[in-house]
Amino acid sequence: MADQTVTDDHEGLDQFESRGRKIFLVWLPLACFIFVLLFPFYWMAVTAVKPNAQLTDYQNHSPFWVVGPTLDHIKYLLFETSYPGWLWNTLIVAVCSTFLSLLASVFAAYAIERLRFRGARVTGLLIFLAYLVPPSILFIPLSVIVFQIGIFDSKLALILTYPTFLIPFCTWLLMGYFRSIPYELEESALVDGATRWQILTKIVLPLAVPGLISAGIFAFTLSWNEFIYALTFISSSENKTIPVGVLTELVRGDIYEWGALMSGALLGSLPVVILYSFFVDYYVSSMTGAVKE
Repeated sequence: MADQTVTDDHEGLDQFESRGRKIFLVWLPLACFIFVLLFPFYWMAVTAVKPNAQLTDYQNHSPFWVVGPTLDHIKYLLFETSYPGWLWNTLIVAVCSTFLSLLASVFAAYAIERLRFRGARVTGLLIFLAYLVPPSILFIPLSVIVFQIGIFDSKLALILTYPTFLIPFCTWLLMGYFRSIPYELEESALVDGATRWQILTKIVLPLAVPGLISAGIFAFTLSWNEFIYALTFISSSENKTIPVGVLTELVRGDIYEWGALMSGALLGSLPVVILYSFFVDYYVSSMTGAVKE
């Protein structure tokens, strides 16, 4: 009876210790991570609906809360600035550059992983190393090319230059995903008389949908948020993208229109958030290399 009581006490202590360890090792770090991740969005949302009188009056109003929210900043942004045009430009550039990058990455990754030519591994490594070159170095020679071919201050300049940093990573990502697809599927198709193009389009790509979605989300996100190339290659207000337009058009000298700035940042982040929310399962599946055979 005494042994049973001691055992019950140990089980109770173990349960208490495991619960306490779980709080400190799991829930507390998770809460800190969520706070750091979501607080900027909360701050943007609060600032976007704050009246101008509350933006700097911290003595009478809390900076973390809003009293009497207003939509004046959002109305000003949508109807008195070129923000809708910037949004449309960003969408066109992101979609087109993502499509071109995926098209080139699929061919490059399939050739490196499945055709087995000499130097394939070295080529794949060099492609990934090209991604490590910072855009702050590449935009100087790219600007010379953009001026020479006459596409400066046009959306085409961004559509053709964004793949220079999108293709390397997308190729590297798809190489890893193509590598996880069984070779036996291609060998069976070759025995049945299928061509390489048929194998790519009817066997490999359907199996690689999670990888394609993951690479597409990555490319779209980078294209949507890119700043250096858009600032360098675009000068007119009507052709600017959201990251450049919000910063250059809503900051006049030392005057910062914080309400409109935060409204533009908040609305500009919503498409990417919606995209991730719809395809997060495919994105995680690709990153972990999972393939359903």
